[in-house]
Amino acid sequence: MRHRILPLALAATFLATPTLARAFTTAAADTTTSAAKNDDASTKKDTPPAKKAKKGKAKAAAGGKGTGATMEAGIQPGTMPVKPETTPEHIQVQHILIGFSGSVPGKNITRTQAEAKTLAYQILDRARRGEDFNELVRQYTDDSPPGIYGMSGIGVAPGEGEYPRDRMVPAFGNVGFAISPGNIGIADFDANASPYGWHIIRRLK
Repeated sequence: MRHRILPLALAATFLATPTLARAFTTAAADTTTSAAKNDDASTKKDTPPAKKAKKGKAKAAAGGKGTGATMEAGIQPGTMPVKPETTPEHIQVQHILIGFSGSVPGKNITRTQAEAKTLAYQILDRARRGEDFNELVRQYTDDSPPGIYGMSGIGVAPGEGEYPRDRMVPAFGNVGFAISPGNIGIADFDANASPYGWHIIRRLK
């Protein structure tokens, strides 16, 4: 089944971008985990047994490795980044691109870079709290809905309708391959690895 892809001008740039040696494959999955470990360490001595039990339940409900963020009220199970047990050879993701003025060829975007970052993290939070991801794509993406892409891993022959990972924007694949199905991650703007803005990425399979 073939999906709509990026507008022509943007697609050409996405596919022409070379893979960078400097990848951040596990950065999105590990950032919140590191922060949570610091939080747990600072509160461990003062946490009564009953509260510790509640924390354990919250982690289990999140459907993966517990982090401080997964314990926030309203976060849906399985949406926080969990690194796959083995690196997948093929993935399918859906994304919301939030660009800023001048970042996306052919798009008349007026928001500033700071406004784009704020909006991207607001959408990330809403998606993790269970809002319809397809509707968020329709409302906000600076790509074309539904924003679904198949990718093959480095050195793996792409299947029908898939793109090789090393011919996509590096951050797009780095986040997509670092999370498990159902998880939602974010690729932050980076002039080299993610030049079009912020990508809110949900792994479908």
